[in-house]
Amino acid sequence: MLKMDAPALTAFLAREFPQVCDDFRVDRVDMQGVSVTLRVADRHLRPGGTVSGPSMFALADVAVYLAILSRVGPVALAVTTNCSIDFMRKPAAGADLRCDVRLLKLGRMLAVGDGLLWSEGVDQPVARASLTYSIPPV
Repeated sequence: MLKMDAPALTAFLAREFPQVCDDFRVDRVDMQGVSVTLRVADRHLRPGGTVSGPSMFALADVAVYLAILSRVGPVALAVTTNCSIDFMRKPAAGADLRCDVRLLKLGRMLAVGDGLLWSEGVDQPVARASLTYSIPPV
């Protein structure tokens, strides 16, 4: 059962992470996961005009975090305990990125999610990320 929809997740980001909330847009929320877009700006670019690795990591991290919250509710203190990201191809210069997340496991204390990152104008994923989160006891 979903505990938070796209407007609730967006409001949560604005309240808890005002420093980055405008960078992200929640596009889809369902029982399988979420889709979140990084609104790419100059600050997300590396030399050569492509999106930087740290910005791609941030998108994957936020997207998995929101997928978990959509199912467990607004648990602000859930934290990343592991992340692995494979950069597979160069994103289009300055184009927005989307991360499609699928939750693989949602337990009482740990959650595992997989994310595929897509760049506007590129037909194949540009990165794949796997993240594990620790969920604090309520």
